[in-house]
Amino acid sequence: MKKNTFKNIVLICVLFAGSCKQETINLQPQPTGPVDNSCATATAGSAVFTKFVAIGSSYTAGFQAGALFTDGQNNSLPAILNKQFQCVGAPATFNQPTINSTLGYNIFVSPNPGANGHVLGRMLLQGASPVPTPQPYAVGDLSAVPNPQLNPGFIYAGTSATLNNFGVEAITLGQYLIPNTGKWADPNPAHGFSPFYARFASDHGAGGSTIIGDAALAGGSFFMFWGGMDDFMLYAANGGDASKAPLTTVANFGLRYGGAIATLLGSNPSLKGVVVNFPDIFVMPHFTSVPWNAIAFTSSATDKANMTGANTAYAAYNGGLDFVFSKGGISATERDQRKINFALGGNGIVIEDKTLTNLSGFGLPSIRQATSADIFPLGAGSVLGTEATPNDPTTTWGVGKALTDQYVLIPSEIDSINFARTAFNATVATTVTTYSSKLALADVNTSMNLFVTAHAAVLNGVTITPNINPPTGIYSEDGLHPNSRGYAYISTIIISAINAKFGSTIPPTNIAQYSATGLPIP
Repeated sequence: MKKNTFKNIVLICVLFAGSCKQETINLQPQPTGPVDNSCATATAGSAVFTKFVAIGSSYTAGFQAGALFTDGQNNSLPAILNKQFQCVGAPATFNQPTINSTLGYNIFVSPNPGANGHVLGRMLLQGASPVPTPQPYAVGDLSAVPNPQLNPGFIYAGTSATLNNFGVEAITLGQYLIPNTGKWADPNPAHGFSPFYARFASDHGAGGSTIIGDAALAGGSFFMFWGGMDDFMLYAANGGDASKAPLTTVANFGLRYGGAIATLLGSNPSLKGVVVNFPDIFVMPHFTSVPWNAIAFTSSATDKANMTGANTAYAAYNGGLDFVFSKGGISATERDQRKINFALGGNGIVIEDKTLTNLSGFGLPSIRQATSADIFPLGAGSVLGTEATPNDPTTTWGVGKALTDQYVLIPSEIDSINFARTAFNATVATTVTTYSSKLALADVNTSMNLFVTAHAAVLNGVTITPNINPPTGIYSEDGLHPNSRGYAYISTIIISAINAKFGSTIPPTNIAQYSATGLPIP
């Protein structure tokens, strides 16, 4: 295929705060009724909160803005809940496996550190057109690297038996149940290893321990379990690329979820807890910030010339599709779907699509332009419009070179994720029914759907919105995990479920006490 120069590519919107697909926000309060945040009238009901233990993945660990760092961990969802539980007998001390890192280690960046030697930590909004930007450490500063040989301080200095928070970022349900997750002797992710659990595992040697086992041995009187979100969220964040993060099957999820809950409840006959279901991730800014038609050509002479060059470059490809169609190799519908043409205004991003008919025998790649049915994770914004080969504008990602699988979710992948999430939520609900006297269900899924539909809510005199936008947004800079105020908001949903199930009167969290995403750095 002939190549021409593609310069001055214009993105329709900045990759910030989900602004590309956010509807007009109606800043009317959601009715919340009177809120008493004091402890004066609080009662525990039939639950006991003398030791609260939390088990889960990134939403439990305190992860936000692409990393686990000290401030985020101090404002983790379980820590916020425990502060409210102090009104009904919980101690003030809530032990977490302290990370001791101001910026943390960004798990969305690979490789990290990069070629320039800088380890990258949490994201912050930066620039006149604010973009979530990973923050670099000084060259040679390895204080956040998840490798004890390079960074001995990565290992938690305390003991797991005294911990309250067993949340581990970027971990699937199956990893809660196997000793390989914490074995430094076999640090192979393909075998289930996670350095973020191994750093505080009770046994990270040959015998090994498990997250569920450690949590059960911690001797909790009440627990929160929010495991399983990463069983589909990691797959989605990686564009449906199963080689990077596979989607857990419904059958395996059911077995693993049931096993985890049975292990926890079996550790203490009087133990009770709250389990949390899974919200729709595709309304989160991580999946709404990059529009499908992000490639735009204006009416300027330069843009018109570039548009013509782009179309000329794809003429041979389009002609090849016509030839294959004439031979009966593809339908007219698929031929038209695969053709690539650019016009003035917004244009679909050029993407790979593994579901298209394989025409490699004709020398034709499986590519097409995106439609509104495709979804782009936030990570696509970091490569879109850049050059795959430096100083070669003909390799501009999304125009001259198709975005690969990890940067786009096509309809079949979206459907599989939505199907899995629905089935996983059904498993959670069935488990609660099975242990009806022991478990409360925090229906975060329904609550977040209502919040997104309303576009805003007002609690404790604070307006919150379901996006990144400072000062109201509840999401951190990665667009996938809440900020501290967002976790505080979720805690009110969980507390409401606990009160309804166990007859307690724990006061809801005052979200005004927790910070939102910071204003952009110039």
